[in-house]
Amino acid sequence: MELVNPRVEDYIASLYTVSDPVLKEMEKLARRLDFPYVGPMVGQLLFQLAKLAKAKTVFEMGSGFGYSAYWFAKALPSDGRVHHTDTDPDNCEQAKDFFKRGGLEKKVTVHAGDALNIIDEVPGDFDIIFIDAAKEDYPACFKKAKARLNKGGLLIADNCLWFGQVFDKNPDPPTRGILEFTRLVFSDKELVATLVPIRDGLIVALKA
Repeated sequence: MELVNPRVEDYIASLYTVSDPVLKEMEKLARRLDFPYVGPMVGQLLFQLAKLAKAKTVFEMGSGFGYSAYWFAKALPSDGRVHHTDTDPDNCEQAKDFFKRGGLEKKVTVHAGDALNIIDEVPGDFDIIFIDAAKEDYPACFKKAKARLNKGGLLIADNCLWFGQVFDKNPDPPTRGILEFTRLVFSDKELVATLVPIRDGLIVALKA
């Protein structure tokens, strides 16, 4: 389903120029492998949000080979920390290589395993928590994430329009996970949330 007029989407995409050679390589790899990634439109929005929030700590719940984590790391100050998580050790090793080549390795800790478990092992709370894990796990991710988010922090989640499947009358398990997650976010009185219809839908929620 086309969620945005293709001409509008093409025009917006044409406005983004990524000069970082490592990011360009990551994008090329994602296209070649047909690997899901947020893309430069969302990547630059994540960078902007991290800057606006003056974030120093970011926890990602599902990171792949590190594309979104790379954008966050670029935005954070020298003493900032991004926690990258992925269940695939190969993705984690690939991410480490990208971070090193981009000069960001000192800002990123790479964790191989389930983010729902890893978040319990990492001390402290976070200024931003970004969710891009298995969609069935989004409601569980919400409960863990909200508890570990600093006041004034941002909860951000990708794929919240799920290629238009959120409109299905008989949603499958991943879609039900996203729908329940969205309900939890927008019904929570501690959060001020917006669903941004960029790419596949990005929820941005402020913990007020």
